[in-house]
Amino acid sequence: MTDDSGIMPDLHLLLRSVAAQLMNGTEVVIKTGTEPEQKLRVTRIGNGRLRTVRVRISGRDLQAIEQNRTKPSRWGELARKGHQVVQFQDVVTRKYVAVVVDGEVTEYGR
Repeated sequence: MTDDSGIMPDLHLLLRSVAAQLMNGTEVVIKTGTEPEQKLRVTRIGNGRLRTVRVRISGRDLQAIEQNRTKPSRWGELARKGHQVVQFQDVVTRKYVAVVVDGEVTEYGR
């Protein structure tokens, strides 16, 4: 069962795991019961050298992106204060679907 944003609530643990690995390592490893293990290299993009990784979760491609600290948004402000903020963007629609702040998942469109 999915919610209005298309993310399954039981996948919050997986989003937390991806966010933590993105912020603290050079690769992200995803193990789910339904898909083969994924080992993905964390890369850096843009002038700010933000960490990012593309993951496939339940057949959906998501881009996990470290929050840009220079942005004037509330998420940028949290990142400036030292919080770990990772945005998740749907690769196909380019819409942001969730954010993880210090391990807490917030879905957009709810």
